Amino acid sequence: MDEQSKRKFLDLLAALQSAVADDIAGTLTEDPKAGEVLADRISKIEESTLAADDKKTPPPDNGLSQLIGIGSAATTDLGKTRVPDSVEVYDETVSSERILAVADLYYIYQHETIGVFRVVQKLQDLFRAGAVYLSEGSGAMGLYQFDRKEVLRYTRNDRLIAYRRAFGYGTAPILPASRPNTEFHDLFTHFNNEVALFWRDKRISDVIRERAYDPSFGSIAVVRRAGLDLRNNLKLMSYGHLNVLRVEVMQLLEEAFRILESDDIKKLVGADTAWDVVEIILTQHFNERLVTSPRQRMAVTGREILRWLAQPHIMQPLRPQFEALLIDIAEMSEEWLTSAQSLGLARRSPAPGVLPWSQRMARPGYGTSSPAVRPRAAAPTRTVARANGSRVPR
Repeated sequence: MDEQSKRKFLDLLAALQSAVADDIAGTLTEDPKAGEVLADRISKIEESTLAADDKKTPPPDNGLSQLIGIGSAATTDLGKTRVPDSVEVYDETVSSERILAVADLYYIYQHETIGVFRVVQKLQDLFRAGAVYLSEGSGAMGLYQFDRKEVLRYTRNDRLIAYRRAFGYGTAPILPASRPNTEFHDLFTHFNNEVALFWRDKRISDVIRERAYDPSFGSIAVVRRAGLDLRNNLKLMSYGHLNVLRVEVMQLLEEAFRILESDDIKKLVGADTAWDVVEIILTQHFNERLVTSPRQRMAVTGREILRWLAQPHIMQPLRPQFEALLIDIAEMSEEWLTSAQSLGLARRSPAPGVLPWSQRMARPGYGTSSPAVRPRAAAPTRTVARANGSRVPR
């Protein structure tokens, strides 16, 4: 499509939109959603027409000879020159496979932080030392096989490096060609804050307004921007062996819980469930403060939120459809925030807004740092004179 034809097409499209909006002005007053439907239809006409034009085979020189006046295709009118419309949209090129892998890795990280693998390792040590009454049974056999398979798996150090590379968590050394993803936690917290705030605004608007079916006053643009920032961050940090590693460690986690759930292991420590075994071992042998419940809920809800982001839902332009898709993670975002708050790992935003790229929040234990704060200059010391002529600080 040449420049003149494209200009005429866009002008005609705008005129069509204005004319239809005037014709349905009464309907727009009664049903604001009709305006969104109209805008979406016009947008789809524009996108489909321009996309069809872009698919046409361009001239061998992409229209350069028309522009500079060389050859039989040369023109003296700028409006007759070929104008490509656009390139591929960045936010629609994200691969769901890698985001789903990171979601599982986040789930694994929270269980590792709880101490599941350390509990199994402690049981192994006690089993080898003969310090526990285990000799046969599914639990004892599982501990033996868990130990024999260790040489075939990624090590604990490999896992810690992966957590820091994917999420910026921990202090494990990073390989020379890599860097820690220190932006993840801020972006993840910000996205959950915006989702939670959007649905709090919607609930309030549903209560205080006469027509609860009207669009809420929450901004889907802010939620979309927060989600795209997080998704793009994970896209850049999810290359490499993370996909394979999470598959192997998910199998390892399942095997660990199969051991902890065995009757002889539960009988050994007087537990009813595998989670009871974890908490008893952590309390008796590691003297740890238990964070099992909030960490496990962060694992479950965090993984579902990241899985939601792996899908194209965040690109939905219409408010009703966007709200219908976003409701899947509304309560999960609230629950993740509440659990993270209870551990001191997140805080709720006082007001909606976009998170600046350079912003950092200080969070102990996450391996990130807050912006440097200049120490306040000491106030000048005043002195007073004594009667004998010496001076002392005031």
